[in-house]
Amino acid sequence: MIGLTSLITKNPPMPPKFNRRRAVFVLGKIDEILAWEQRKEAERDTKFVELGRYLCEVRAGQYWRLENLQCFDEFLERRFPGSRRKAYYLMSIHEHLPQEARKQLKEVGWTKGIELAKLARRDRQHFDCATWLHKARQMPKEAFKKEVEKELTGRETEPWEIIYFKLYQSQTPVIERAIETAALMLGSDRSRGYCLEMICADFLAGANLDHGNPETLLFSMTRFFKFLPGEQQQAFLEGLSEKAS
Repeated sequence: MIGLTSLITKNPPMPPKFNRRRAVFVLGKIDEILAWEQRKEAERDTKFVELGRYLCEVRAGQYWRLENLQCFDEFLERRFPGSRRKAYYLMSIHEHLPQEARKQLKEVGWTKGIELAKLARRDRQHFDCATWLHKARQMPKEAFKKEVEKELTGRETEPWEIIYFKLYQSQTPVIERAIETAALMLGSDRSRGYCLEMICADFLAGANLDHGNPETLLFSMTRFFKFLPGEQQQAFLEGLSEKAS
């Protein structure tokens, strides 16, 4: 069924047992690190691994309930008022990079850590940690980002452009929430541009399901297909072959 927001389930999972003492400790640690970052901006990278770990624990343990909040996203709005993307990036680093890699990431910075997490998420236990950490140390940030993109896509980074358009203040929360929801479903390492593309592709596909333009539907489905991991792409193609025969 097409629709990134089709998340209704008849049997929602039970919430975890709330650990108030641990919640007080972890929330205090997050505030301590954020305050430290504001005081020492020049040294901000040295604690990003720890911050990502605590943020993951807040989400898993629902520690945001200590502050009478409704959801984890509301908790991030308070701690990261400028942009919640950084929080999701730090969490992705903690979730996908092996421990031996996280110990050395302070040498290369959290922005390169985001790129390393993309590779680790794809390769899992086959992630060549030593090789990519060496490249991260040696290469400038933008060059390393292009190297990772080339590795993931098998091609040089495609041309890009920045598009400007006006949004009213009342529209911004809806758009931000939609992009962040797509990032949670597609993977927090995805750029906001990719997330917006998938939201638009989803809309086009849904709009052309019944008596619409089949070419537009095909275009949208092709874009969805490209975001599938290699194994799922192969399984999808095999399924089509079986139905065709």
